[in-house]
Amino acid sequence: MTITIYHNPACGTSRNVLEMIRQSGEEPVVINYLKAPPSREKIVELIAAMGGSVRSILRERGTPYAELNLDDPKWSDDQLIDFIGEHPILMNRPIVVTPKGTKLCRPSELVLELLDNPMEQFTKEDGEVVTSKGRDRV
Repeated sequence: MTITIYHNPACGTSRNVLEMIRQSGEEPVVINYLKAPPSREKIVELIAAMGGSVRSILRERGTPYAELNLDDPKWSDDQLIDFIGEHPILMNRPIVVTPKGTKLCRPSELVLELLDNPMEQFTKEDGEVVTSKGRDRV
């Protein structure tokens, strides 16, 4: 299975998702999207594959979201995509692409739905334990 993760190594959720993928027996293509930002076309493709909106992938915390006043409904989808292109940190992470689908994996256990062989139990960096049975938190 080919898996791609749009990853920020400074993000705990992104690190947890990457480790969950690896523990499932897969080595994903890791794209550090801050160093290698996706093209406008790729951003549009990812949003379409997730079935969401541009706003659904915007990250507020730790970004210029407030400074740019991006909560203002005046901004069109095209304009918001342009902002993501200018400021890749605005794209929420991690986004994972597999043959089973594409998801923004927040919380990190959402990635389990995209894996062929998710591990039975995983301990996140913060000590929280998640299980693959029913995708329930312990």
